[in-house]
Parts: sequence; C-alpha cells; structure tokens
Amino acid sequence: MILIMLGTQNNSFHRLLEEIDKLIKKEIITDEVIVQAGYTKYESKNMKIFSLVPLEELEKLVQKADLVITHGGVGSIILALKKGKKVIAVPRLHEYQEHVNDHQKEIVETFDEKGYIIGIQKIENLEKAIEKSKKFVPEKYQSNNKKMLNIIENFIDNLK
Repeated sequence: MILIMLGTQNNSFHRLLEEIDKLIKKEIITDEVIVQAGYTKYESKNMKIFSLVPLEELEKLVQKADLVITHGGVGSIILALKKGKKVIAVPRLHEYQEHVNDHQKEIVETFDEKGYIIGIQKIENLEKAIEKSKKFVPEKYQSNNKKMLNIIENFIDNLK
C-alpha cells in the first residue's frame, strides 16, 4: 500500500494527486493508494481519499504502508521516518499557491542530502523516484531536536 500525506496546510496540492492518478493509469503504480488529503479537494476512483485523519489512525496507516509519498512538511516526513518507512517528498510551491513561500524545497533538499528520503523538486520526477524507491535503503533517522531547531532558526533568520 502507498500512503499519500498532504498534511493540514489549508492550500490545495492538486498537482501531486494529479500526478499520482496519471501514474496509476500508466500502471507505474499498481498498489492500493490511500490519501490523507487535508484541505485538498480531489476525486479519483483510483485512490481512497480522506480529508483529515486522527493522528492515531494516521500512524496506523503509516505503519501499514510500503511507501509514503508526502508533501515537504517536517511533521509528515518525520512521522514516516520514525516508522522506518521509505519516503518520497515533494515540496508544495508558492508559484502554484500551494504554500506562502518555498521553505519546503529546502526541507526536502536537506532530508534528501542526508539520505533519509528521496526528495524531488519537480513533479515530473515522481515516476523515477518511485522506481528508485524499490531499491532505496534510507539512512536510519535519529531525532536531533537541537540540530533541527538550529536549522529552522537559521532558515527563518535568512528570510528576514
């Protein structure tokens, strides 16, 4: 099963679900797909879509998933990594009104560089990322709250 997590951001992330639908139709994705869509309103006969899922239920879905595809939110990425899952992360982008800025690009890039996830910056690379995930062995994630806070603080300082 593939779990798609779009977080709780109140902007739509149709781009990702449209690409998932396309890859299902091309039979690149043949697994069951479950979506935690948040505020993204999207209909598809190819996926089971839920808006908001209680955390306990979401954790169970993550545990059952063979692959997690998520937006670039730190909470979603870390939830999947703590469960030892393979993660593909796609940042929400300001240019598509998916977020207020492009901070998710840096989040995805940082986790990708450390080998924790497969991070992609362009939605067109999702097919290659799914193929790569079949052999991908992620680095074991170890929570380092102090280091993460420093990264976030530095990022915020650079926005000023």
